[in-house]
Amino acid sequence: MNAHPDIGLHILFFASIFTSNILLSNFLGMCSFISISSDKKSANGLGLAVMVVMTITSAINWAVYQFLILWLDLVFLQFIIFIIVIAAVVQILEMVIERVSPPLYMALGIFLPLITVNCAILGAVLFIQIRNYSLPQALVFGLGSGIGWWLAITALSAIRKKVDKSNLPAGLKGPGITLITIGLMSMALSGFSGMLAVQ
Repeated sequence: MNAHPDIGLHILFFASIFTSNILLSNFLGMCSFISISSDKKSANGLGLAVMVVMTITSAINWAVYQFLILWLDLVFLQFIIFIIVIAAVVQILEMVIERVSPPLYMALGIFLPLITVNCAILGAVLFIQIRNYSLPQALVFGLGSGIGWWLAITALSAIRKKVDKSNLPAGLKGPGITLITIGLMSMALSGFSGMLAVQ
């Protein structure tokens, strides 16, 4: 097995939030990102939920891969196993949110179960496996990627609230200006890519 990459945890943490943002650099998890970002409260709630699920599943799936999949030679089933772990964590989180905050549970609606198939979460797990991160690196990368996703969706929701009050040409209203905004956000973060990067 290859050695773990020699990258500091603090560099990995900040790079996964900003310069290698899983959403704005890799464009993973765009469906719920665009759909939910129109409402600030729902965007914040979904961002927190994605951050929690991404952090927990990064650690659990790292352990599952190292101690179960490799041990039993089940690499051909790794995607299915990863998704089962993600689905179980999301189901538990869904029950907790329903009990603790029914309004947030109702606001998130169908998008809460869709965290299970949010490609950003599976993408983070696969990046961890492909790059052969250690457990601390996996935890830091999962947390940083979750924070990056959360910051991106809350920033977009704030921008969309301002843009909705602006006088835009008819052709740009709706999805058009949203996609342009996402592109500009991505370009802004990519400007710092020479400072911090993860491979």
